[in-house]
Amino acid sequence: MTGTAAAAGTAEPLRFPPGPPPAAAEEWSTASPEEAGFASDFDARLDAALDDEVLDGLHAVLVVRGGRLVYERYLTGDDEIWGRRKQGVAFGPDSLHDVRSNTKSVVSLLYGIALGDDTVPPPEAPVLDHFPEYADLAQDPARRAITMQHVLSMTMGTEWDEDIPYSDPANSEIAMNRASDSLRFVLDRPLQAQPGEAWTYNGGATAIAAALIARRNGGDLAAFARERLFEPLGIERIEWITDYYGVPYAASGLRLRPRDSAKIGQLVLQKGVWEGQQVVPADWIEASTSVHTPGGYGCDYGYFWWLCQLGTGHRMIEASGNGGQEVLILPELDLVMVVNAGRYNDPDVFERIYTLLEEVVIPAAGRP
Repeated sequence: MTGTAAAAGTAEPLRFPPGPPPAAAEEWSTASPEEAGFASDFDARLDAALDDEVLDGLHAVLVVRGGRLVYERYLTGDDEIWGRRKQGVAFGPDSLHDVRSNTKSVVSLLYGIALGDDTVPPPEAPVLDHFPEYADLAQDPARRAITMQHVLSMTMGTEWDEDIPYSDPANSEIAMNRASDSLRFVLDRPLQAQPGEAWTYNGGATAIAAALIARRNGGDLAAFARERLFEPLGIERIEWITDYYGVPYAASGLRLRPRDSAKIGQLVLQKGVWEGQQVVPADWIEASTSVHTPGGYGCDYGYFWWLCQLGTGHRMIEASGNGGQEVLILPELDLVMVVNAGRYNDPDVFERIYTLLEEVVIPAAGRP
């Protein structure tokens, strides 16, 4: 759930055009807490919580409700750009931030767009049918049983270990990133369960899905993302960390502004519609945010989305990345909360963010 850290020897990131950020009012309609149905002292409650040292390391917190930006705060702290330390960063609306494994959820949206175009295989399709260069792997009936549904839900049944620290080359995602043929590395891992039987967190699965999107759409995942997802949402500035060959790291390489992460969450909340345009097919939003398997950390898992039941009883759709990168979507409250933080490789940060959501934001929310 925490995503990934740096692999050695990455190339310069792909950058979409730099420039000053639009004013919040130009990107988002804004509302006071009371206009959005929050308690009148919501800002003060959230400010007080963020000033508590228990939440040290948070860099940005945004709350959107009913499609309107209600709360936005930026802080100063140490950060990393894919493992490269940056000290004393003063974050603001124009700051790009690693979103780490939130990238997986963006790839899910891209897969849905491509599926709507009929350029990628449907969930029931055997994966190896679409990688003819690995015909030898398809000779194994058990491996040939792996479908795209198993890929998208991380139930491939193959050996994979991201519990090892990401600083360790034995970590499966780091080993994949360093392999001479990263896709073969993913597809020929030893089978340790029948496909579909067990969930294992697997950044390699996202690499497989991303490769299929790219192969069927001009060979450039980032260009497809820019044209079909980011531009329709008005997301003008991103970075996507790449390997030496210029291939974006699909599992964890995106850097986004917090306001733009909020757009991703709002798009899901609106069933793929943005300003009247169906950017992502509604049936894909439904399928990808439905439970396909029990996941880890007390949550279920969809297609590269976490699906959790909060202690407050609310259903939550979640994109989650190492260090405290969160897009939290609460359909019943018509609410999106975005957090960026620098608590890399510290699993406690997630519990603290959930506590902030459950003990400060939700109690102040009333009804939508």
